[in-house]
Amino acid sequence: MVFHEVRFPPNLSFGSVGGPERRTEIVALQNGHEERNTPWAHSRRRYDAGVGLRSLDDLEALIAFFEARRGQLHGFRWKDWSDYKSCPPSRKTGPLDQPLGQGDGYRTVFGLVKTYRSGAQDYVRPVAKPVLGSVTVAVAEDPKVEGEEFTVDPATGEITFAVAPPLGARISAGFEFDVPVRFDTDRIQISVASFQAGDVPGVPVVEVRL
Repeated sequence: MVFHEVRFPPNLSFGSVGGPERRTEIVALQNGHEERNTPWAHSRRRYDAGVGLRSLDDLEALIAFFEARRGQLHGFRWKDWSDYKSCPPSRKTGPLDQPLGQGDGYRTVFGLVKTYRSGAQDYVRPVAKPVLGSVTVAVAEDPKVEGEEFTVDPATGEITFAVAPPLGARISAGFEFDVPVRFDTDRIQISVASFQAGDVPGVPVVEVRL
């Protein structure tokens, strides 16, 4: 079981259906009230890759990708077209998009995250699969040069600075990212006649924890 650093064909994931899933445990009390709790700190995303198929060539590409991943065995990258940037979809990413923390004069490694805010509440999502070449970084709003002042590990989402950011300096970054996923089935059932009639196969994909 390994993770393949390859992206599911973006033209096929473009028409997919899916999004975040939460797990909430609800206990109904005798007095009509309820208690709610969750065992998950982070959401998990699910998609249906079959919805994006439009031609027999797409089917062939899907089967080839499925076989190369050995079904559910190996993970891969997935582009979620509804949420793949550190900024709103209509904007271009920039080094001030997402706060990553503050420097202490010693720490050189920071993980990429994306913060979702609504009212007074927020959720910080770890980003483990940034798109290579898309990451820009700033320290105290001063953009840094990749390869000289920092490096990015696209397999983990970690940024490593050549020199530790000074105490109190705000670290921020902009980036595009993929979702680490695997197929959620070991079988794909396809009927060419049904497909040509508009019936697409279900191909479930689920996010994996890294």
